[in-house]
Amino acid sequence: MAQRMKLVIAYDGAPFAGWQSQLHGNTIQDRLEEALRRITGERPRVQGAGRTDTGVHALGQCAHLDLDTARFTPQQLQMALNAVLPPAIRIMRCQSVAGTFHARFAATAKVYRYRLWNGPVLPPTEFGRAWHISQPLDFALMCVAASKFVGRHDFTSFTANRGKPSRDTVRTLQVVRPHRRGHCLTIEFVGDGFLYKMVRMMAGAIVATGQGKFGLLEIAERLRPGGRRRPNMVAPAAGLFLIRVRY
Repeated sequence: MAQRMKLVIAYDGAPFAGWQSQLHGNTIQDRLEEALRRITGERPRVQGAGRTDTGVHALGQCAHLDLDTARFTPQQLQMALNAVLPPAIRIMRCQSVAGTFHARFAATAKVYRYRLWNGPVLPPTEFGRAWHISQPLDFALMCVAASKFVGRHDFTSFTANRGKPSRDTVRTLQVVRPHRRGHCLTIEFVGDGFLYKMVRMMAGAIVATGQGKFGLLEIAERLRPGGRRRPNMVAPAAGLFLIRVRY
């Protein structure tokens, strides 16, 4: 009897070419599917809640897969996968779900967090985990800039092409909120969906505003359908984390 499994996955994105399967096989999806083949002898397709780009990390990516037989309990499958996956990928939770569950289409919101280190020296433990900005930032102005993204907008000006234009570029964001603790600055994004590089472009615009390189009116102009724009500042992938997927 077939069974559907839901996985919650954490990974360090630095060694991999993103989530989505590619011919060279060095993606999170490819590594998971190869591990499943080794363990089960089957070739199940792993369906993720969404793609993360090269270098982007995750603490709570979600995916589902279908096994032809019920030979494994969720706990057994979790342990077996963690035994063969590279240390940079870990299955944090595994559970059996109804056959109607879909990791992507059942999701109601995704939570991303962008991390910056705003100090003169980047600690080695933050290398590959945060964007280092050594010059001062106007945090209050960054908070105002972040608030401009909240609500339902056309984010055409805050996405990049994957080779073809996105047909639907309207998204609703419930939260865009910076936090600061010492030199560590984070920006949390909660929304019903995100376009290609959208979070990194919003983070780049918020930081550029804090640096005095970008104006609040320019953000508003870019969120207006057909608004003119100059090239975006795209925040580095290393600072971005997919925190959780909500259902």
